[in-house]
Amino acid sequence: MKSSGKVGLILIGDELLNGSRQDKHLPAVLAMLQARGLPLAWVRMVGDEYPLLLKTLQETLQTAEIVFSFGGIGATPDDLTRQCAAAALGRRLIRHPQLQAIIERRFGEHAYPNRIRMADLPDGASLIPNPVNQIAGFKVLNHHFVPGFPNMAWPMIEWVLDTHYRHLHDTEPNIDQRWMLENVPESELIPMMEELLQTFPNVRLSSLPSTENRFQLDFGLKGKRVAVRPAASWFETRMQTDKVSCARINTEAF
Repeated sequence: MKSSGKVGLILIGDELLNGSRQDKHLPAVLAMLQARGLPLAWVRMVGDEYPLLLKTLQETLQTAEIVFSFGGIGATPDDLTRQCAAAALGRRLIRHPQLQAIIERRFGEHAYPNRIRMADLPDGASLIPNPVNQIAGFKVLNHHFVPGFPNMAWPMIEWVLDTHYRHLHDTEPNIDQRWMLENVPESELIPMMEELLQTFPNVRLSSLPSTENRFQLDFGLKGKRVAVRPAASWFETRMQTDKVSCARINTEAF
């Protein structure tokens, strides 16, 4: 399946759901993606529960997003990601010879009988280098599985983005042009919004009514400058024609 150029994240661990540990991956990955012009499409948080993780991977493997999965690839009984990934793919878990050699080299005789389990990967998986302790993550199709530890996971993700998806990088940032509209209820603007999106399909809009004044709302257009600029001009002309008070909050499009 051809990649959509968008990214999805799977954050795994009971400790995230019970509040004993706060997720740090989302803001870090967002910064990496923004630096490369890649959009984040969705985030899922899943506990250490085999049926739920299996169902999640079965669903995400049907998408075209580039998916990063954090955690659950160790050797303890609560590390279920390798097994679930194999089952979701309908593949066997097999011992990856390169990862087996890495684990044996790092731990020697202490690699057996438990640590060596980390070398059991879905058939056909390739390795993602780990610059911290060399115990690699793995890639299968559009899914990339890395440890839950930020100091390991983050450089591994950057390596994946720059090695496998450099052709998708877009260094021209999106712009977000916003206005404050006064004396108009949001419902009256819906036909205009629909016409705007039909006329300028490469922009996205946002409409955020005030919770204190229903006749005031923050309206925005987001996308590449070449798409947002004519849409912004069209919007301002329409607001002037409709006699709606419209003040620019910023001037990114102009």
